[in-house]
Amino acid sequence: MATQTQQGAHTGKNAGTNAGKGIAVVTGASSGIGAVYADRLARRGYDLLLIARDGNKLASLAARLNESTGRRVATLSADLTVKADVRRVEERLRADREITLLVNNAGVGATAPLLDSDLDQLETMIELNVTALTRLSAAVLPGFIERGAGTLINISSIVALAPELLNGTYSGTKAYVLNLTQSLHHEVGGKGVRLQAVLPGATSTAFWDRAGLAVEHLPAGIVMSADDMVDAALAGLDQGELVTIPSLPDAADWQRFNDARLQLQPNLSRDVPAERYTRAPATV
Repeated sequence: MATQTQQGAHTGKNAGTNAGKGIAVVTGASSGIGAVYADRLARRGYDLLLIARDGNKLASLAARLNESTGRRVATLSADLTVKADVRRVEERLRADREITLLVNNAGVGATAPLLDSDLDQLETMIELNVTALTRLSAAVLPGFIERGAGTLINISSIVALAPELLNGTYSGTKAYVLNLTQSLHHEVGGKGVRLQAVLPGATSTAFWDRAGLAVEHLPAGIVMSADDMVDAALAGLDQGELVTIPSLPDAADWQRFNDARLQLQPNLSRDVPAERYTRAPATV
């Protein structure tokens, strides 16, 4: 596993000619959704810090983005399943006051049932999807709060709402990402921090190969391109959405779902059991 840190800034002839928005950090940036986020954010005026395991892919992407957008692009090679690497990324997020946006995109999935899965691989998935994401969020938020501005985007999944799909452990990690984002909105949303959880459906990336199910085996009608997914997610961010589901035709469906969840809250914890649990059982 790659654990050596690589840092560099690539500066083109157009760098600095556009008003910058600070530095956007993207994890899992070397390909797929992360690489598209990097492109779109650079075109929106952000300089970039790109994080992934493959330093060579990062360097190649950084050079292309610098050439095409003129933004400064730095890379940091890190494996977010390795504690030492996570700590180094945390330190960078805490120390760099130019960072104004973090996309927690790095993640892996699983498609096999629990009893057919490699538990060590599932544990590694939890470390990446849950532990690393939590630590990086906690590292960047104090600076956002201090400066009264900052954006945290967490990539969840539609399986957060559909635990019957794919692997339940994977679904659980993505439900965690959604819950954490909603909780953080309640906790720090009034302190100048903008938060968003993005719940993609099936997206055409190498994710599926790593998860054990080639994307070619999925029905074409449910698979969105990474470009369309990220463009929709950023449109949702622009519209102020806390939760963005790029495939969902009617946003009111999510609102009704969330309203129903909130309506449960007053009755979830009471001093007596519900009546149905205290009635005398019927006798035959």
